Amino acid sequence: MLLPVSGLSRRADAVEVIGAALEMKASGAGHRRIADRLGRPRSTVRGWLRRFSARAGAVAGLFTSHLVALADDPLVVLPAPAASVFADAVAAVIAAAMAVRRRFPVVIAPVWWVASAVSRGLLLAPSWPLPTI
Repeated sequence: MLLPVSGLSRRADAVEVIGAALEMKASGAGHRRIADRLGRPRSTVRGWLRRFSARAGAVAGLFTSHLVALADDPLVVLPAPAASVFADAVAAVIAAAMAVRRRFPVVIAPVWWVASAVSRGLLLAPSWPLPTI
């Protein structure tokens, strides 16, 4: 089965909704406030945040490497360190997606669609990140 970039594997919600939750968490919001704002069950949002938090370092590393590889300028400015590893990972995802947009102007995909495509839809799946060969 093919998974559209607007979704993540085994998740009913669109990747933009999940991405919005991750961005709110990176800004300091708690899962209850995020769930209330997005109109999603608290347990669902808490699950997204826990899963992303458990792999935030790997996410930050992967998306930072994509950012550097895609940057037009060899002296690319990486996102400044944030308040937490979680926030660093979210900043890396956003920066890499913006680099995709600059490098390929015909790609007008939302930030979290790019994150879904880069992670092959597995951003919150237990088996991600996949080993590279």
